[in-house]
Amino acid sequence: LVAGGAALGAVPEPGPVSGEAARVLTGLLGEHPAVLVAAARKGAPDRLARQLVTLADAFFDFHDSCDVLPRGGEKPGAAHRARLALAEAAGTVLAGGLSLLGISAPDHL
Repeated sequence: LVAGGAALGAVPEPGPVSGEAARVLTGLLGEHPAVLVAAARKGAPDRLARQLVTLADAFFDFHDSCDVLPRGGEKPGAAHRARLALAEAAGTVLAGGLSLLGISAPDHL
């Protein structure tokens, strides 16, 4: 998405993102640091793995619920840049979490 956005002239820029799927994804991203600490303290990598699965599912719900990138001749707007920033954040957290579990994340899905 980030590469596609760059090709269209849209760069990730934090901002308000509306919709239930965005709210759920944002909430899970906000919970991630606490889940990470709890998993480390308790020596429970399964907690991190479960949270990453939930986060990935929430990302795909978000992706399916809105146009992250402009369509057709539409110009990139603030909403696209904000959605792209949320997608980039989800990708960063997922890649980092997988790395902690010893799993390499693909560069592209």
